[in-house]
Amino acid sequence: MQYFQALKTGQKRVAESREYLNKLTNGKAMPALALRDNKSNVWEPVGEENLYAFVDESAGFVLTDNSGYILALVDNHGISKTIVQGVTKTQKEILEQTFQKDNIPEYKGKITLPV
Repeated sequence: MQYFQALKTGQKRVAESREYLNKLTNGKAMPALALRDNKSNVWEPVGEENLYAFVDESAGFVLTDNSGYILALVDNHGISKTIVQGVTKTQKEILEQTFQKDNIPEYKGKITLPV
């Protein structure tokens, strides 16, 4: 796929994921990655599917604040499409229930966050 075609497709998928997450988090979702990094010159957009993942320092990430978790909606490769920072433990539990109700599975692999 050509770069601009992949980017446009990825941006559309990011926007759709962000819109969904904004509804759950009062507009706190930020866009993340529109393209997969596959270590080659082949351009691929992030996947269409949504899985959720909560990230804390135990996952090897250094969070810039101590307010809890980062929530990411990712594709099936763990590429984050949209994120929300500063999710508390209580908010995390409520969001997990919502994702289960909406049939959004949890992603348990390695997450790729924007730098």
